[in-house]
Amino acid sequence: MAAGFHAGSRSLQDRFDTRALADRIDSLLVTDTIDDGHRAFIETRDMFFLASADAEGRPTCSYKGGEPGFVRVVDERTVAFPSYDGNGMYLSTGNVLVNPHVGLLFLDLERGSRMRLEGEASIDLDDPLIGAYHEAQFVVRVRARAVYPNCPRYIHRYQLVRRSSFVPRNDCPTPVPDWKRSDWAYDALPAADPARDADRESLGR
Repeated sequence: MAAGFHAGSRSLQDRFDTRALADRIDSLLVTDTIDDGHRAFIETRDMFFLASADAEGRPTCSYKGGEPGFVRVVDERTVAFPSYDGNGMYLSTGNVLVNPHVGLLFLDLERGSRMRLEGEASIDLDDPLIGAYHEAQFVVRVRARAVYPNCPRYIHRYQLVRRSSFVPRNDCPTPVPDWKRSDWAYDALPAADPARDADRESLGR
């Protein structure tokens, strides 16, 4: 079964009489390949949520944002996305190194659409796509196990106000977030962090 039903899923399906519906959805809508429709949806998103778990199964969920198309469909089984500078904790991508199983949730909050992609992630610090992503630290690839749409009933509608100015772009310098200039963070930053060269006097430091 592509959706990966297990005893827990089945017990609730049986309790609420949805086993037949679940099997129908699994047989008709769940696939392990990325078709043209999936590609079009993925490559026009500017954000997604990434679920991962560590070696003991303890989960975390991260928001990932970028310019539209920052998640690329490499082939019919694989997507890739950049890892940009963050808070340095590497919770999600660190999980990938000890437990490759991940889930990606893509949303269109303006039109009310969503799709899931589940599979196994990998990190290659010398990935050939690294040059395609300005200021990316590395690239994460996910090989799909299951790709499927989700019911949009409960998606609230939102409109884009503006995209984040912190997403790295080739045509302008990436600003330094204020928290990196804070007294609690500044002396713990990596030696090469651009915040170390920023003008702290403007913030009274």
